Amino acid sequence: MSNINVNTIRIKPLFSKSLPLPDETMALKYVVLEPVGFPIKVNSEKVKVTTDDPKLFNVYARDQWAGEIVKEGDYLFDNTIIPDYAFKVISTYPREGGIVTKDTLFKLETPKVVKRDFKKARFSDVIGQEEAKRKCKIIMKYLENPKLFGEWAPKNVLFYGPPGTGKTLLARALATETDVPLFLIKAPELIGEHVGDGSKQIRELYENASENAPCIVFIDELDAIALSRQYQSLRGDVSEVVNALLTELDGIKDNEGVVTIAATNNPNMLDPAIRSRFEEEIEFKLPNDKERLKIMELYAKKMPIPIKADLRKYVEKTKGMSGRDIKEKFLKPALHKAILEDRDYISKEDLDAALKKILGDKKEPLHLYG
Repeated sequence: MSNINVNTIRIKPLFSKSLPLPDETMALKYVVLEPVGFPIKVNSEKVKVTTDDPKLFNVYARDQWAGEIVKEGDYLFDNTIIPDYAFKVISTYPREGGIVTKDTLFKLETPKVVKRDFKKARFSDVIGQEEAKRKCKIIMKYLENPKLFGEWAPKNVLFYGPPGTGKTLLARALATETDVPLFLIKAPELIGEHVGDGSKQIRELYENASENAPCIVFIDELDAIALSRQYQSLRGDVSEVVNALLTELDGIKDNEGVVTIAATNNPNMLDPAIRSRFEEEIEFKLPNDKERLKIMELYAKKMPIPIKADLRKYVEKTKGMSGRDIKEKFLKPALHKAILEDRDYISKEDLDAALKKILGDKKEPLHLYG
């Protein structure tokens, strides 16, 4: 007798309206399912399950689970196309559960893109970038009163400049100062596992934004999906994300009260079709001498132990650094060194050691960009 893999065998009791249900179990009229994934990781792959045809999903689901007794909170497993993929039972009617019959209606509910909690910020946290902040005032006025602008709304704005110069920080400050939701997403996250996933995420993102308007959609690292074709071989999944984004930026849907802000370090490398959709481009620059001192002083106030050194002596030495560089590459290593050496303050030697690590043996000021 040949071996039988019990994992591939499944006997399903089928019930019809003409036969009594076991133990007077009630027939389910409908079941709402949410795809939740595999009980264990399979080669580290993630599978996203959606359907474009609810009727077809009904046929599939009934065939899969006819005869199953289910209630809210249970899990049903796919035994055919995606073996062992799990669906969670979100709700049923009757509410106490029942048995799946040939008349049970199934609905597949996929989680929507939701706005994320974000760290609050204020314009005062953005050192420098005065021109960028000035230009953002019109966005603030629009978010405060979208009806005033009508078809003249500031809808699509591009932030560009070196990394760490405050693009995301200013978007957070805009949302905080106007008390509106911020949908913050990195462009690479919009590229799905399969062609079609990305465009669906874009649609859901903007549907959710419209439902929560006025609000800001902030797309960071735009160049990850919108590089000019001369710089990349455009894959199908990237192409459909770009096309879906173009549809939203074109304003084919109303999306009143929704402002899209995208950020990039390389505006000249963007696909012209995407770049042309932004009616305003706002440049972010590396901080000047005065601004770098203000940045160091601002972070010094936030540090858990004080700095016992003259920060003015580091203004020239940090030339070419962004605000993020000053925090992450200069001040943070100095703080860690002081803590490791069990001191309750940051010394000049700590700052010098951090700077030396950045500069190596060079004695001239740092020029990271440009």
